[in-house]
Amino acid sequence: MFYKITEYNYLMSNISSVLEQVKTKGPLVHNITNYVVMNNTANALLAVGASPVMAHAIEEVKDIVTISSSLVINMGTLSEKWVESMLMAAEQAKATNTPFVFDPVGVGASAYRTEVAQMILNAATPNVIRGNASEIMALAKLTNSTKGVDSTMDTQDAVEGATLLSKKFNNTVVISGETDYVITGDTVSKIENGSPLMARITGMGCTATAMVGACLGVEENAHMAATAAMSIMGVAGDMANEKSAGPGSFQMNFYDSLYDITPEILDAKVKTNA
Repeated sequence: MFYKITEYNYLMSNISSVLEQVKTKGPLVHNITNYVVMNNTANALLAVGASPVMAHAIEEVKDIVTISSSLVINMGTLSEKWVESMLMAAEQAKATNTPFVFDPVGVGASAYRTEVAQMILNAATPNVIRGNASEIMALAKLTNSTKGVDSTMDTQDAVEGATLLSKKFNNTVVISGETDYVITGDTVSKIENGSPLMARITGMGCTATAMVGACLGVEENAHMAATAAMSIMGVAGDMANEKSAGPGSFQMNFYDSLYDITPEILDAKVKTNA
């Protein structure tokens, strides 16, 4: 689907508005995520203006979901207790209409990961699913019998798989990579910002998922929220790249860029068809 100029301008102004709302409202983002990226994710959310809470204890997940602006489930760390918490949180999000973002980390890599992904999707339909091309392809094959998703793992095939997922669940699917795609039914937005150094930093994809959670906490339109989140990530990556000598300095500069980015900077630097 291609946008008319008036529609494009409307979407672009709203993307900037989402960033402004994140910075002014400070949405509380409940993250059930993996050990490797907890610190990265929390710092990124704080830098952009959101308020992270990292809570996975069974005894409190229902209470935390209830008071949060959004729920982010990242299934990077799997164990019996963590899975129980994820399912409980997803069910509570459904019960309380709390916006829910799902990151199916490594789905398809093991039978257990695939089983857990299916369990989470059965517990509640995410407003947004975010993954890389391989994860989206694996999830599409898990939930559809359509022959088209069995082909190669390039981005265009992942777009096809994401479209199938989006139509099946009536939600938004994000594919992150060199070009980011935000897909809601037949509507496809592309974001072409970002730095190659982002692939050299642990947890950038997981951070993108959390950023979607922050934006979804202030914007109920899932496509708009996800497009804004991926635009923020990409432009902040561009900004950090200009000041960085390598992955170490990039990570530090990325946090600073999330802190410094404004709606005006986002408007000027984002490369998207929206």
